[in-house]
Amino acid sequence: MKNKLHSIISNSIKQRYLLSVMSKKVHLIAIGGSAMHNMALSLHEKGFKVSGSDDEINEPSKSRLAKAGILPSEIGWFPDKITSDLDAVILGMHARADNPELLKAKELNLKIYSYPEYIYEATKDKTRIVVGGSHGKTTITAMILHVLKHCGINTDYMVGAQLEGFTTMVKLSNDAKIAVIEGDEYLASPIDRRPKFHLYHPNIAIISGIAWDHINVFPTFEMYVDQFAQFINLIEKEGALIYCEKDEVLKNTAEANGINNQIKKIPYTVPQHQINNGITTVIFNNKKYELEIFGSHNLMNLNAALEACKQVGVLEDDFLTAIKTFKGAAKRLELVFKNSSFNFYKDFAHSPSKLKATTASVKEQFNNRKIIACMELHTFSSLNEAFLNEYNGSMNTADEAIVYYNPHTIAHKKLKEISLDQVLKAFARTDLKVFTDSSELVNYLKSLNYNNTVLLMMSSGNFDGIDFAKLGGELLKA
Repeated sequence: MKNKLHSIISNSIKQRYLLSVMSKKVHLIAIGGSAMHNMALSLHEKGFKVSGSDDEINEPSKSRLAKAGILPSEIGWFPDKITSDLDAVILGMHARADNPELLKAKELNLKIYSYPEYIYEATKDKTRIVVGGSHGKTTITAMILHVLKHCGINTDYMVGAQLEGFTTMVKLSNDAKIAVIEGDEYLASPIDRRPKFHLYHPNIAIISGIAWDHINVFPTFEMYVDQFAQFINLIEKEGALIYCEKDEVLKNTAEANGINNQIKKIPYTVPQHQINNGITTVIFNNKKYELEIFGSHNLMNLNAALEACKQVGVLEDDFLTAIKTFKGAAKRLELVFKNSSFNFYKDFAHSPSKLKATTASVKEQFNNRKIIACMELHTFSSLNEAFLNEYNGSMNTADEAIVYYNPHTIAHKKLKEISLDQVLKAFARTDLKVFTDSSELVNYLKSLNYNNTVLLMMSSGNFDGIDFAKLGGELLKA
């Protein structure tokens, strides 16, 4: 009788909880963004009543929202969608501070969250692993998620790329006890000028490195470094900081901060490894684990992920067994095309430190092949005249280096024009080839011989619409 009564009470509590979840109404301003539409899908899957608006919704966001039944019926901003019965309004970075829906939400005194604020709100009772750093965030986050999934550990997450085996880039569940969050240092929202990763208050924090970026927000290197110092000091008391000790700036920052929150500090570096016939193997406790990934930066990423997983109870051998099948995140040294004498990779690298690490890793892995490295200047920082000189020597390990940029992109970002001579001088490489027309770039690439060669295309954009898969086949036919 007692057990039956307990069961009735438990079921009643569960039903009331489910009803309270189902009644949650959330509206997303700028629902079409990469991160925002994934959050919308996650909340919809959780049982929330989700609505949203945007002035532009492209693929794949459009199809994915439509399939879930939450694609806005009209494009644009509609203040009438903002009603007093909304439990939350989530504001995307794409929206402006004078957005009419945002103004209506303020007028109704509704709870308005930035994207990272809502991630924290949904995970504040979980163990939060937050991955920060100027490079490698997505890969480290993806590695941790790959291993936890392999080990059967239910996990909430937010990651900046679509991962193999995961339907969305965001998962916010009711029952997961761990949340893995990619911690971007860019601004939280149009009305919240704090870096996103300052809002997550990690229990376990990772910093992969510090290399100046986002010059439009952090105009000096010192200001940029200070964001990471603040992040360390926001780690929950008696938490852990995992950091790359090969980065001197990061090492000094890590050692000087986190004193008041009494955190454990865990440095990492490149693990013991060997490369044979284009395959990298890591060695732990005299045991070898053959990997599908490669490069010193990825091996350090692996070590960071290993230390984080150990903090939540994953055994070292279980981690290393699982990581053997990790292929990488989208556009992170992603293989586009290969045959016996030619490999073609695309990569998200765009900042100087990322270019340097990615190009060097490819050269290390394929030291008997010609490396052709091509990058696009696409971000605000990379196209900024004041920042351009940071690229000095960033592609020196490539046998041939190519830079592409579109003058229209510079005009669209309302930046001062940069010349071919400025780019040549900035990269400090006399044989650098610079293109400003993507069709001319493609024609040049088709003119090259790709026998015993690796082609590496690096950008946070898409070289103005170049179809990489199609290009891979065409290069060998040219």
